[in-house]
Amino acid sequence: MNKPVTLAALTSPDPARPDPMPVQIHRDLLTAIRDGRLPEGVRLPSSRAAAEGLGVSRATVNTAYDLLRSEGVLAIRPGAAPEVIAPQVLSARPQPASPPALSERGRNLSADPRAASYVAERGVMHPGAPAESLFPADEWAQALRRAARQRHGDLANYNAPFGLPALREVLAERLASDRGLWVDPEQILITTGTQGSLALVAQVMTDPGETVAMEDPGFMGARAAFLGAGLEIAPVPMDEHGLKPRLVPGNARLIYVTPSNQYPLGYRLSLPRRLELLERARAQDALVIEDDYDSEFLWRGREIAALAAHGEGGGVVYLGTAAKVLMPALRIGWMVVPEALIDPMRAAHRNLGLMANLHAQLALAEMMRSGRYRAHLRRIARAYETRGNALAAALGQIDGIDVYPPDGGVQLTVRFRGGRDETLALTALAEAGFRPARLSAYCLAEPLSGLIVGFADATPDRIARFTQVLSEAIG
Repeated sequence: MNKPVTLAALTSPDPARPDPMPVQIHRDLLTAIRDGRLPEGVRLPSSRAAAEGLGVSRATVNTAYDLLRSEGVLAIRPGAAPEVIAPQVLSARPQPASPPALSERGRNLSADPRAASYVAERGVMHPGAPAESLFPADEWAQALRRAARQRHGDLANYNAPFGLPALREVLAERLASDRGLWVDPEQILITTGTQGSLALVAQVMTDPGETVAMEDPGFMGARAAFLGAGLEIAPVPMDEHGLKPRLVPGNARLIYVTPSNQYPLGYRLSLPRRLELLERARAQDALVIEDDYDSEFLWRGREIAALAAHGEGGGVVYLGTAAKVLMPALRIGWMVVPEALIDPMRAAHRNLGLMANLHAQLALAEMMRSGRYRAHLRRIARAYETRGNALAAALGQIDGIDVYPPDGGVQLTVRFRGGRDETLALTALAEAGFRPARLSAYCLAEPLSGLIVGFADATPDRIARFTQVLSEAIG
C-alpha cells in the first residue's frame, strides 16, 4: 500500500500572506498535481495528520481538501486516505493559441492617438487638468452625503437613464443665463463626459468611411472618438479668428469645433466665422458639434453666446462638462440635441450605457441650485487667470519660443522656433516632475513643434522651475 506523502514539502501556509491559509494550501497542492509532483493514485495524509505536519487546524486542511475535491482532482472516501485522481486533465497543457483577431471596429476603437502626446505618466502642469488643491472637497462631500440620503425611485433604478430631471432643469437655466442658449430640459442628455458625448454623436449620425471636419491642431479625444467610429478626419486650418469655414470639405457629415477657447491654441471663433460656419453646415447638410470647452474661464475680450444659440433648424449639438470646474473623475457631461434627434439620441444613449452616476448628478444639481457651484467657479477663475498670466509672462522671457497668451482656459501653447525638437524639452521637464503635452501630436496636416502647458496648478515656484528647465533644455 502506498504511503501518504508529506505535505510540508509541497506547501508552507503562512498567516502573514494576504490569501487565507486554506486557499494557500489548495493552490500549492493543485500546482503540484498539475506539474506531476502529485501523480494520480498518490494518497494524501488525513486531515488530522496534515494539520499536525503543517501546524494548522484540521478545519483549514478540510477546507483545502474540499476545494480540491470540488475541482475533481481529489477523492475523499470514509475510512480511506484522500487520493489524487485524474491529474492528466490538469497536466495536459494546451498549446499557446493565437490571440483573438480584432475586428476593424475593434482596431478603430483601440487606436489611441493620445499615446504619443506625453513622455511622463504623471506630473504637474498637465494641460486640461484643474487644480486639485482648489477642489471644494468639503462642499462636494456634504452634497454627496445629502444625495445619498435621498429616497426616491429615480435613484434606485433605471428611471432616469438620460439624466435626473433636477440636473437637466438647472442646466437649462444656466445655459440660458450664461450661454444665451434657450432649450427645453428634454433636449439635454447627461453623459459620462465629453468623450462619451462625442462617441454617441459619431455613432448615431455617421456611417464608417464618412468624413468629419475638425480644427487642426485639435482635441485628441475628439480624434479618438471619430477614429473609433471609423470616420475619415479632414483637418481644417485656423488663424487667430479660429477655424476657416470656407476650407471645410463639402462631404463632411460632421464639423467639430471648440469655439469658445480652441484646444489647444486658445483662439476664439469670431462671430462672423460662427455665422459663416453655420451657413456652410446648413448648405451641405452637416451637423456641427460645439464642444464649449473652457467657456467658464474667459477673462479677455467680449463673451460670445454659444454657437448653438445662433443656429436655426437644429444643426448644432452642444457639449458641456463639469470636469474643469470640479474634477474630471466626476464623469458628468451634458449634451443639448436638436428636438428632432431627442428620441434616437436617447435610445442610443441607453444602448451604449452612458448613464452617469445618479447620486453625483443629484449632488451637482444641488451645488448649482444653491449657488455654491458658481461661487467656486468665480474663485478658481480668478486663480487660473493669475496663474495663466504669470506663466505666459515668464515663458515670454525665453529665447527661441513663441507663446500663445491665453484669453482663458487652463493651458497655453508654446511654439518652438528653428525646428527645435520637442522630445529633448519634454524629457527634461518630465525628469523635473512636469507633464506638458507634445504639440505636434495634436496636428494632422502640418506638424507644429512645441508644448501645451497646463497652468491650473502652476504655483510661482513651479513656474520658476518650469521656465528654468525649459530654457536650459532648448538653449
